[in-house]
Amino acid sequence: MQQKTLAIIKPDGVKRGLVGEILTRIEKEGFRIVAMKMVRLSRAQAAAFYAVHKEKDFFEGLVEFMSSGPVVAAVLEAQDAITRYRALMGATDPEMAEAGTIRKALATDGRKNVVHGSDSPETAAKEIGFFFNAFELTI
Repeated sequence: MQQKTLAIIKPDGVKRGLVGEILTRIEKEGFRIVAMKMVRLSRAQAAAFYAVHKEKDFFEGLVEFMSSGPVVAAVLEAQDAITRYRALMGATDPEMAEAGTIRKALATDGRKNVVHGSDSPETAAKEIGFFFNAFELTI
């Protein structure tokens, strides 16, 4: 089933000049990029995006990090896109990620792990709507 998911290249990935490499990995895995933009989230926007984690001890650090520089947000489309993109990203902690994943190859630690991806169809719809309106989606 064709599915869409949100991908974010986090501030560490943008700052380290990894946008092209990450997008190349995504496209080589058969994902179609149907929308993309670079934005800088305010603290309030980062807090709203990650509100599901509000009560967790890492929330403030995550908000600070995600508002520390520009991010690249993209909508990916493919068969079973959510599961496939999460597999391509690898485990949150790059030390635990499998060889060949984006995080294993490019992340520096559990927070600065270069990419984000939606974890369910419901989350994907919400997250895509956070960054993109219907006019901006090419398909």
